[in-house]
Amino acid sequence: MSNPVITQPGAGSYGTNVQTGEWSTGLCSCCSDVLVCAIGCVCPIALGCYTANKYGENFCLACIPGGMAAMRTHMRLTYGIQGTICNDALMACCCGVFETCRMAREIRIRNGET
Repeated sequence: MSNPVITQPGAGSYGTNVQTGEWSTGLCSCCSDVLVCAIGCVCPIALGCYTANKYGENFCLACIPGGMAAMRTHMRLTYGIQGTICNDALMACCCGVFETCRMAREIRIRNGET
């Protein structure tokens, strides 16, 4: 007979990067990467496609409704950033361009491109 489970397993680690618990930059930290900010202002869809591609997803993810929210959730879990799925959806919907810029900056920082 097996013993009953009396505790739930802890959250697993989703990535190999340092678990910081926070985004590397703020939502409106456009000056920290002017190139990303400029592309986001001129053509946010292109920045979304670039971000998805750099993250290893299909670049078309940025064109699908809810795609950026899903990618934000996955990115947050991979990098150990605190938050909720509801917050991911709200940030992607209400702060679209700013959040896409922050996600692009996060990928560039984590990949050592800045």
